[in-house]
Amino acid sequence: MEYDKPWLPVEAQVERLREQDLLIDDPARARLLLESVGYYRLIGYLYPYREGAVFRPGTTLAHAEGLIDFDRELRLLFLDGLERVEVALRMRIAYVLGRHSAFAYEDPAYFTESFTAEEGEPSKHAQWLQGVRERQADSDEWFVQHFRKKYDDRMPVWALTEILELGQLAVLYRGLRVEDAVEVAEAFGVPTKAMMGSWLASLNYVRNLAAHYARLFNRRLLYTPTRPGVGLIPVLDHLRDAEAEERKFSTYNALAVIAYLMRSIDPAAGWAEKAAGVLRSFPTSEVVTVAALGAPAGWEGLELWAQK
Repeated sequence: MEYDKPWLPVEAQVERLREQDLLIDDPARARLLLESVGYYRLIGYLYPYREGAVFRPGTTLAHAEGLIDFDRELRLLFLDGLERVEVALRMRIAYVLGRHSAFAYEDPAYFTESFTAEEGEPSKHAQWLQGVRERQADSDEWFVQHFRKKYDDRMPVWALTEILELGQLAVLYRGLRVEDAVEVAEAFGVPTKAMMGSWLASLNYVRNLAAHYARLFNRRLLYTPTRPGVGLIPVLDHLRDAEAEERKFSTYNALAVIAYLMRSIDPAAGWAEKAAGVLRSFPTSEVVTVAALGAPAGWEGLELWAQK
């Protein structure tokens, strides 16, 4: 079926929303909002308020504005936590690999066979190295220029990791030998390589969403962090409770993982308390509550979010 709906000026978009029973008392305010965020972004936040082709009785523009503002704060919260995770991960991987050799990241001996195997095409390790070299070539960091001029562009791992993004770090981590990967994971209080690898993949996905200003409210994550078995990480046991299965793809799970990691990275930063404050600011209505993020009933009383 070919799309054939016409382009609409902003004024007509306001009328389209009214035709769908959205209460708009101030058309000028509605036009300003549409000009700021766009029709489809606005509709995304109002989706829980729909009943068929129209909105629930009593749905107003303020419902969307509240959710848009909340989502902005949530993205900033995620980016703050993810920055701390990424920087700490750079240090820890460099520390563990650097013990072997300044250039251990180039040596297949320090990685798993599946990461270094070449089966008719360059190995994952070779592809990773190529991506890193491209990033290195594009970098204007002073220390990169220093190594470029003085050491033929060859950088030790403890310098190289400073220019790597979370996605590149996550790929490198998954390629590490088990003993090195477990050492890195345990520094963050994570018991296994598989769990840490899953968490990094999920957090990198969330980072990309947040960095590109995508909606986090009411989103089903495509890559969800592995939930620890009950008793393995007690403060995260609630991610495995009787009702948690339906919430396993929720934004809350990623939030909980960062809060847990921050206990090892910088417990004095108060990140979990900040996160709890953002969750408490959710613009609750008769239609949506913070449960739309996957937060369980009674989340405020959980040890994970308790003030220290």
